[in-house]
Amino acid sequence: MSERKTFMAASVDDAITEATLQLQIPSSKLGYEVIDKGAKGFLGIGSRQAIIEAWEITEDDEETAAVKNAAKNVPEKKAEEKKPEIKAETVKEAKTSPEEKAEEKTKTTENDTAHFEEGRQFLLDVFEKMDLKVNIEYSYNEEDNALEMNLEGDEMGVLIGKRGQTLDSLQYLTSLVVNRSGEHYIRVKLDTENYRERRKETLESLAKNIAYKVKRTRRSVALEPMNPYERRIIHSALQSDNFVMTRSEGEEPYRHVVVFYKRNRNGEER
Repeated sequence: MSERKTFMAASVDDAITEATLQLQIPSSKLGYEVIDKGAKGFLGIGSRQAIIEAWEITEDDEETAAVKNAAKNVPEKKAEEKKPEIKAETVKEAKTSPEEKAEEKTKTTENDTAHFEEGRQFLLDVFEKMDLKVNIEYSYNEEDNALEMNLEGDEMGVLIGKRGQTLDSLQYLTSLVVNRSGEHYIRVKLDTENYRERRKETLESLAKNIAYKVKRTRRSVALEPMNPYERRIIHSALQSDNFVMTRSEGEEPYRHVVVFYKRNRNGEER
């Protein structure tokens, strides 16, 4: 088995993403064990980061996992009759990617979808107390397992806040409402005036400008603290660049991305 490494993030999903980025492997080759699921707390109080141990899955790992699963699932009686069938099933399970396993666990039910309207009503109550008239439309994205909610009104800048902090806070609180008693965890994505896409374009442009500076000066640059979603945008924007690399450093809420010049295996500049 490959060397295990520890990764921490705001959620297990974010920790898995960090692992695939830092190990530079596709998610289908990522093996991981959840050490601590973490806790969101309330308004940042009592929050705790999720922790996983992750490693790169090799062919030997898959074969070993298949053998162990087969041995564990063989019934005590009529073992000889069932061996061929069980072995075929366990080999298939060993090659299932984390995304496929997550999809099996996150298929929505009527109980889940009932909470979508609760999330909408929660936001309407908040906006009423803020004396804001806001229209809310939502839809469920099965591919991303996400409840996508769009806000429309006259004073949306107030809801976005500085660098989207107010929008992120509303998204977090709405997620608590939607997931407080649902059967599966549903991601909540809150947006208004296409802010998320515009912010994504801004961050991608920032990433390219920072990469150019790093390549010109050969010196690392630390960006401002960002949430996990925005950090992933920076990582993704530069992952194909042959001359720079990125990593996340620090603890929430001050965790940030550092862009540094990539050197060859001998430690020499390219």
